[in-house]
Amino acid sequence: MKNPLSRGLLLALMTFSVQQSIAAEKVTVTEQPTLPVSQIQSFVETFDTIREGYVEELSDQEVLNKALKGMVSALDPHSEYMTKDEVVEFDELTSGNYAGVGVEVEMKDDKLIVVSPIDDSPAKEAGILSGDVIVKVDNVFIADLGFQDVMKLMRGEIGTKVTVDIERDGDIKHFDLERRLVKDASVTSKWLSKGIAYIRISQFQGDTDKELYKIIDKLKKEQTIKGVVLDLRNNPGGVLQAAVGVVDAFIDQGLIVYTEGRHELSNSRFNATTENTRFPSVPLVVMINDGSASASEIVAGALQDHQRGLVLGTESFGKGSVQTVVPLSDGAAVKLTTALYYTPSGRSIQAQGITPDLIIPPAMLNIDKKHFVVKEAELKGHLSNGTGGADRTSSDIKFALSDLAKTDFQLYQAATILKTLPKFDYHPLESKP
Repeated sequence: MKNPLSRGLLLALMTFSVQQSIAAEKVTVTEQPTLPVSQIQSFVETFDTIREGYVEELSDQEVLNKALKGMVSALDPHSEYMTKDEVVEFDELTSGNYAGVGVEVEMKDDKLIVVSPIDDSPAKEAGILSGDVIVKVDNVFIADLGFQDVMKLMRGEIGTKVTVDIERDGDIKHFDLERRLVKDASVTSKWLSKGIAYIRISQFQGDTDKELYKIIDKLKKEQTIKGVVLDLRNNPGGVLQAAVGVVDAFIDQGLIVYTEGRHELSNSRFNATTENTRFPSVPLVVMINDGSASASEIVAGALQDHQRGLVLGTESFGKGSVQTVVPLSDGAAVKLTTALYYTPSGRSIQAQGITPDLIIPPAMLNIDKKHFVVKEAELKGHLSNGTGGADRTSSDIKFALSDLAKTDFQLYQAATILKTLPKFDYHPLESKP
């Protein structure tokens, strides 16, 4: 026997369908056809079948939530239905201040893949890496779970424990982590050498561009800046407007990024201003890797198109879609993919990513100190230096590397490039006239 709620739901949906059909006829004959009553009835029958026959008793709201989640998540890996409580959790997450293990994830080919661990987080400190596949949290296999469900498992009270099993190169690795408050300062900086500044952006929060401006102004007061390394490695993205503001710090005119979608409101263009520009011509190296996604790809792509900086590292993740959080009347929301974004030259990053100008994979250096060397100065009867310079023999060759070269070869290369470029007449990092 059909329950009253199901019959009422069917009647309401049918009434809405008829009203929409009448309205469509009055407006234009080119309107999309309304959902057929037979399909609405199939939904209600499925709803009723689950409610009455599923092995565990579920409330009407629980069944409806699951139906809505399934409908939205089936669109693409980044669209999602969020309940009222999940909206609150989402707001906390995007604020950059929450209790958890500090890992950014994306669904790809039905696998939950780590885009990047957040700097100074339990996940980062434990050794979880970009590209790891999360298969189990505590005793729960995450197959077929939605993004918010996984986040609920990962987050919890400060100080509580959580176990995470990940797959890496065919092996399963087990991590015991302790949740703590993740306060992610999205922008950090340091000096690599005299005049060479290092700026790291770990993710794009609402005020990341403002943080960047303050740090740049502070660095300028400390010493003259001759070159900048902008590190976007393992940056999973975030707020689009913040990414635009970061690019604005390095160029003073021209298009930064544009978006295109089905509706006019999804189409937008963002241009540089002179107000926020801090470094219009200082030599710049931008670092990316396969953990650089979304907003970080916008920054790298824009600076690359403007020939404003040399992009170094490995190919980025390839997330070029825009999600809009659409609030619903009951406090829930739909995070919906509404557009794709494009670099100034018209490149779509979606499913391709940004290819660096200089591909340098992460590497560990091993110098062969036993290598036998003979130099001209060691040959019997060699001529002296034409300008009176001292002889240099094999014992004068120094193979010592800086600590930076040993710990982060990609960053070492970036710093070396910035030190070397001023010696050349041709400067590939100069802005276009």
